[in-house]
Amino acid sequence: MPNRRITDYLNRPPFSGQDVPPSAPNDQPRPAAAPPETDDQKKKLLDSITQLGQTNVPQLESNIYCLTIIGQVEGHIQLPPQNKTTKYEHIIPQLVAAEQNSKVEGVLVILNTVGGDVEAGLAIAEMVASLSKPVVTLVLGGGHSIGVPIAVAGDYSFIAETATMTIHPIRLTGLVIGVPQTFEYLDKMQDRVVSFIARHSKITEEKFRELMLRTGELTRDIGTNVIGADAVKYGLIDEVGGLGPALKKLNELIEKVRNGEKVLQ
Repeated sequence: MPNRRITDYLNRPPFSGQDVPPSAPNDQPRPAAAPPETDDQKKKLLDSITQLGQTNVPQLESNIYCLTIIGQVEGHIQLPPQNKTTKYEHIIPQLVAAEQNSKVEGVLVILNTVGGDVEAGLAIAEMVASLSKPVVTLVLGGGHSIGVPIAVAGDYSFIAETATMTIHPIRLTGLVIGVPQTFEYLDKMQDRVVSFIARHSKITEEKFRELMLRTGELTRDIGTNVIGADAVKYGLIDEVGGLGPALKKLNELIEKVRNGEKVLQ
């Protein structure tokens, strides 16, 4: 009579790919598979790629708020859609929120701007200067035109070695009616900008006006292009450096505030 075990083996059902033999007692448990992304998560990711050009921003709990001023500062007039802009009506609520948030101990302002609306740029600079928390500014690429007051508005300023700052008189685009009142208005606005820069940096008004009105520096124009170390030499910017030194300095200022020391602009 045939062995029963042999008979059971011969009469077993065919093996399918889905059949998995039971694990031995010493086998390690298999890691659980990651749950599939929901439709809502996929839609958020797609929207992020479409609108921001990025897949995901790492979430980091930090006591430092980073504010970026890039492209052209947009003020009362809406710029064409193809222009990369920083809208001042978006920046102001961010600064208010940073000032009110008790978890934010310092603000890092990063600039790469060609300038833009004078009143909007000056408004941003005034708000940055009036924050009660330590502020460090960093010019990467460029901090031109009305970007100069924003760059000097913090407690300490840095400029990358290859970054530039263009200093020139205020200009108007489009048709300008040549009446004395127009030039008076431009003169007063220019005085506001020059006075602000002189108060918040080591450069004098006389030296800044000299750079602003210098001929031969810019093609068919007047003004001066200041690069990296020259900005420090003239007293516009405090130090040449990048992101690492800027964050290190900001943390030093935060530590001073924690110890009850006053941070002077």
